[in-house]
Amino acid sequence: MPFPVISGFMSGIGCIIIILQIAPLLGVITPDGGMIAVLRALPIIFADMKWPAAVVGIGSLAIVLFMPVRLGRIVPAPLVALLLGTLAVLWFFPGVPALGEIASGLPEFRPPHFTLAALPDMIESALILALLGTIDSLLTSLIADSVTRSHHKSNRELIGQGIGNMIAGMFGGIPGAGATMRTVINIRSGGATPISGMLHALILLALVLGLGPLAGHIPHAVLAGILLKVGIDIVDWRYLRLVPRAPRAGVILMFLVLGLTVFVDLIVAVTVGMVASSLLFVKQMSDLQRSNVRSHNELSDVPLSKTARAILARYPSEILYYHFSGALSFGGAKGLTQQIAVDSGVKILVLDLTNVMFIDTSASLALEEIMVQNRESGVVVLLVGLCPPVEKILRRLDVLKAIAADHMYTDRTKAFEYAAQAIADWIPEEEYVQYHN
Repeated sequence: MPFPVISGFMSGIGCIIIILQIAPLLGVITPDGGMIAVLRALPIIFADMKWPAAVVGIGSLAIVLFMPVRLGRIVPAPLVALLLGTLAVLWFFPGVPALGEIASGLPEFRPPHFTLAALPDMIESALILALLGTIDSLLTSLIADSVTRSHHKSNRELIGQGIGNMIAGMFGGIPGAGATMRTVINIRSGGATPISGMLHALILLALVLGLGPLAGHIPHAVLAGILLKVGIDIVDWRYLRLVPRAPRAGVILMFLVLGLTVFVDLIVAVTVGMVASSLLFVKQMSDLQRSNVRSHNELSDVPLSKTARAILARYPSEILYYHFSGALSFGGAKGLTQQIAVDSGVKILVLDLTNVMFIDTSASLALEEIMVQNRESGVVVLLVGLCPPVEKILRRLDVLKAIAADHMYTDRTKAFEYAAQAIADWIPEEEYVQYHN
């Protein structure tokens, strides 16, 4: 995944966290309707803020922002903010909204039940959920890799997720997948190993088994202050500082993904970002491929022999030489036919593929079109330097049927010698000299 897509995605997540925590930080209920509704309600949120909650929330934010690093290595700053903020509410601001009652108790076991009539719909729904869960989890893993500079194991992630969903389903649970925002929050809060995820599960289990009343006293404003700091850390400030100097296409792509992440959906943002970056890559490769197709008037670094250069100099109007290099793919196929323009006086067209190591179907058929058009115009086409992989593809696609077998050469010099002899046969030497004088 291109870095601008990852950067825009992470900055978008950071913006979402920051915007959604403004209301609880100020003691106001977050309005329904998504990000746009929250942004529209910001004036009302600031007008209706509750000062006790704002004091506690801003105090918690100050703790996680300014707590000394040395002390933070002993006791995590979010934990200090959580404890001090909760105690402050219990002792001085009892009216500040808190989490409240948390349901406890384990769910009942529910064995699978299905009928043959419902089985097709169940399989279809299961496949859709599995696909969505796979995309979400792998995307979350990719973002985590970017933050931690590590590499996840896709099979392990998906198999573990599948087993967990199967067991949860037997207890009435709905399918789950990787949670990008919670994963990034966990990493930014210091989680560096799978132990943090397991500890998270154990704490949730403890809350369900009886510790829920204790967690019910945690104020929303305190959690909002802690999450605001997390949102600030998630924003990719490094790339944002590089925006004035970074390539414009990457900057536009980053802001596109950021906007879609905030205002539309995480999956949509990454999907659009990947498609846009792929199209941009194809455009860049197309331009590169076209720059690697040069006529003899543009060549200075191709190791032509003295004989070949002498023949080109002797017949500048009758021989047209094109040198190809790099890979030829669908990105530059259309431009290939437009770029190779043959003037009316040209008798021989030499296409040199010595430095081409790969060619795909689109470029192969474009090459065939070039050879057929020029052959029909009376121009002799010589093909030079086909490496085995390229020749194999051209033979499979019957492209080489468009050219005579004796017009294919492995050596440039021999191709030019043939071209010189062919032109000499067409135009006697004395007539050629008189013509050009």
